[in-house]
Amino acid sequence: MDTKTLEVEVIPPVRPGRRRRFNAEEKQRFLAEAEMAGQSISSVARRYGLSASMLFHWRRLAEEGSMSSLGADEAVVPESEVKRLQAQVRELERLLGKKTMENEILKEALELARPKKRTSPPSLPPRGGSR
Repeated sequence: MDTKTLEVEVIPPVRPGRRRRFNAEEKQRFLAEAEMAGQSISSVARRYGLSASMLFHWRRLAEEGSMSSLGADEAVVPESEVKRLQAQVRELERLLGKKTMENEILKEALELARPKKRTSPPSLPPRGGSR
């Protein structure tokens, strides 16, 4: 009879409430390990005490090119947030242009409304009393 040895992997429990942070290199290493033959996202996630959905999320980010910003220690902002902020900037630029134009119009109106200063003083009646 042929005896096959079974390999059993013991996965240590993860303490609840402990939030771990991973840098971009670690995330890429987990994903590379999951891509190896005979491995899966779920098995790698169990081995390191991670959520499989987190690894799937990291894989999607890597496919979109967002993992490169993680390597530069930059914040990743959702595309919807970027679009919302760009629309807000456009609206603020439009309002600034409108206010600048109003300011110029008001300056011109003030210049037209101010009385012209004379260069010579007005002639005064002679002193002495008769008109």
